[in-house]
Amino acid sequence: QVNSKPGESRCKEKHVGLLSPVGKIEISGCETGLHEIKLPKMSVLPSGAEASAACEVCEGAEEMPEPLEQCMAWLRAYFCEPATIANLPVPAFHHPVLQQDSFTRQVLWTLLNEVKFGETVSYKQLADLAGNSRAARAVGGAMRSNPIAIIIPCHRVIRSGGKTGNYGAGHLVKEWLLSHEKLQKEKLA
Repeated sequence: QVNSKPGESRCKEKHVGLLSPVGKIEISGCETGLHEIKLPKMSVLPSGAEASAACEVCEGAEEMPEPLEQCMAWLRAYFCEPATIANLPVPAFHHPVLQQDSFTRQVLWTLLNEVKFGETVSYKQLADLAGNSRAARAVGGAMRSNPIAIIIPCHRVIRSGGKTGNYGAGHLVKEWLLSHEKLQKEKLA
């Protein structure tokens, strides 16, 4: 875990674009780890998203550092072959939010480790899991600052009443991801 101090050489950030069923996902990172997975904001999901669950790298594929390659493999599996996710390494992360010791970091790591494909958790349940049952609101804040969408599955955090709640890329994308996981999980069952 390297925090770059002013004056140190900054990590060489690379960008990759991945065409996915929910549109173009932008991924950035360096040799040390992923910086960000950014989903497109969508008010309308692309038609036929279910039919073509293909994932293709559309830009920046040359000389990908290992964390980016692992990330691509992970996302491809997520969309196309969820049964294989468990065998794939989760790429290293290199983002300040995931390196500073904070409740947000605690929440994001808890979510990554505890809430599996096809499961959901409420803000309050996640606050409990992360060790502070009264911090449901702070969990919402942590979800908003999650730099690594999908891998750190903030889309699996829903409201206690079962409503999907907010999502950075819009509720359509969140609903798509949740129904994708539900369908795939039923297939695997």
